[in-house]
Amino acid sequence: MLFTPRQIRSGAETAPECRQRRRLLTGLALTAAALHVPQAAANIRPLFERKLQFSHLHTGEQLKTTYWAEGRYLSASLDEINYLLRDFRTGEIHPIDPRLLDLLHTIRVESGNINNPFEIVSGYRSPKTNNQLRSNGNGGVAKKSLHMQGKAIDIRLPGTSLKELHRIACEAKAGGVGLYTSSNFVHIDTGNVRYWGS
Repeated sequence: MLFTPRQIRSGAETAPECRQRRRLLTGLALTAAALHVPQAAANIRPLFERKLQFSHLHTGEQLKTTYWAEGRYLSASLDEINYLLRDFRTGEIHPIDPRLLDLLHTIRVESGNINNPFEIVSGYRSPKTNNQLRSNGNGGVAKKSLHMQGKAIDIRLPGTSLKELHRIACEAKAGGVGLYTSSNFVHIDTGNVRYWGS
């Protein structure tokens, strides 16, 4: 229903006309809102995805993957990550703790550095490799290293300083965090919460 300027100025609308007008405006508002829902859903969807990007310093391999979406871990993506983070010395593959991936995702988001890959210094280590590194006199290799359980990783993130990376990982309070400035990496694991290094 259209109103003349005189009717609007004088308040000459009758009660039924007011109800019709309200219904029309409400309908238009609901239609406009409905048209924006798909865009809003598209904007929200990425929040329900967890992505990681890796560059392995020893093998040169790269991986960019969505490992969690629509409320679940994606097995094909986890397999790719397990392969990338294998013991590159022996070729042995071991499942990586998904909580470790979630911690990496948290660090990535909290750092605001989402376009650069995590550089992998060390992922999974077989007991054989772990013992070999210990016998070579590497004092930083623990006898019962969580690397052997797929629960630890040594990383750096281009564009984020080691100290900042260490700080963010410590604030997550999700496991162990070690700063190895002289070796240029940060160790993170999903063991007990503890911090070390300088």
